[in-house]
Amino acid sequence: MDISRELRQTLSELRDTRLLEAFAAGKSSVAGDFVFPSKTVGVLDPDNMIRDRFLPTLERAGIRAIRFHDLRHTFGAMLIAAGAPLNYVKEQMGHASIQVTVDTYGRLIPGVGERYVNRLDSPKSPQQSATQPQLPPDHDESDSLEVVGIIGSGGEDRTPDLGIMRPSLYH
Repeated sequence: MDISRELRQTLSELRDTRLLEAFAAGKSSVAGDFVFPSKTVGVLDPDNMIRDRFLPTLERAGIRAIRFHDLRHTFGAMLIAAGAPLNYVKEQMGHASIQVTVDTYGRLIPGVGERYVNRLDSPKSPQQSATQPQLPPDHDESDSLEVVGIIGSGGEDRTPDLGIMRPSLYH
């Protein structure tokens, strides 16, 4: 997972502070130390962390209690709000497929629905083709009308042979 420059800076400053404290105490490294150690300086138990640190921190900050997992959703939602591509959000969230990301965060993409609805207000223009149809030099417009009458007009003139629906009209 990527981290922001500000978070990287904060963690670097914490490491430097702890290194200075370690050197003053006669240690030469903090490599094995945890960023968030338990009270016994071991691995922090998630349940204890939530009860002893996370919820009290929210309370001191005047923030209503939320689930710790909500921080994950906040991260994903903030990436979407910042305009991050869905494939990047998928990678950051560790989702198994882009479908999980779309199902979870797709509704948060700013202005997506409005963008498409507003397109309905724009004047219609004929769809442009990349190439113009190539007609043979001896092409007669009345030949085309006869073919349309046989192939595509519907009704009793319509051919029962479906194989005729795709041949070149001009060989």
